[in-house]
Amino acid sequence: MTTSRGAVGPRLGFKALRIAILLMILVVVALTTWQERYLSTRWHIPLYVSIYPIAADDSPVTRAYLDSLDADRFKPIDQFFTREAERYHLDTSEPIKTRLRNPLQARPPQREPNAGVLSTVLWSLKLRYWAWRNSGHVHEPEDIRIFVLYHDPALTPTVPHSLGLTKGLIGVVYAFAAPEMSGENNVIIAHELLHTVGATDKYNLSNDSPRFPDGYGDPEQVPLYPQLSAELMAGRRVLSPDKWQQPTSLGEVVIGPATALEIRWPQHAR
Repeated sequence: MTTSRGAVGPRLGFKALRIAILLMILVVVALTTWQERYLSTRWHIPLYVSIYPIAADDSPVTRAYLDSLDADRFKPIDQFFTREAERYHLDTSEPIKTRLRNPLQARPPQREPNAGVLSTVLWSLKLRYWAWRNSGHVHEPEDIRIFVLYHDPALTPTVPHSLGLTKGLIGVVYAFAAPEMSGENNVIIAHELLHTVGATDKYNLSNDSPRFPDGYGDPEQVPLYPQLSAELMAGRRVLSPDKWQQPTSLGEVVIGPATALEIRWPQHAR
């Protein structure tokens, strides 16, 4: 009997140690996430956004497109946020500064289309580990990392949904390797970028229709339709009560008050 009790003691002690270590890891992750969230939404200085292109297929069209990319392709993103920052009287006139990085050869882990909560959590951890291994090894500030997977539209006419994670400040964008679609690609990059700093979607998941009023570019516009602009986190410009379309560039897009509140921008837009 004495021997049996002695064996149980070490087992219980080891289990308690494992639980304590797990709790410590969770506390560190929570504190790191809170710190990233706080620092990324102060908006006193620019957030540096690194864009990592990735060939999502082996098409020579995709490869040629990546070879042709330069920093100017993404300048409309910086200009869009500068314009919106002026409307909201932000402390900094340049809230976002994009930086084009060298293309990556590795592709990020993909989330299963019907993944449950546990599978999604595990995938998120895998993605953050993959991002840590494959990026961020630079000597410049790098607050947010956006991985853009380019597809040959002739091979992949429809791409998966892009996503942005507040944990780790990481975005994964599925885009098209076509110069004429650079505008649409930039809209998606800007959308997922704001997800990383806390913005939520402003459209109905059932049919992608923008929600009124938060998903409208100007819910007080008279007449209401067609909307002259699209709200960034809705991703569609409303033409009529049952018709909407994707904007072709950030020139057609605004940041609405609900989104501004989520990312801690002042509530006094012009």
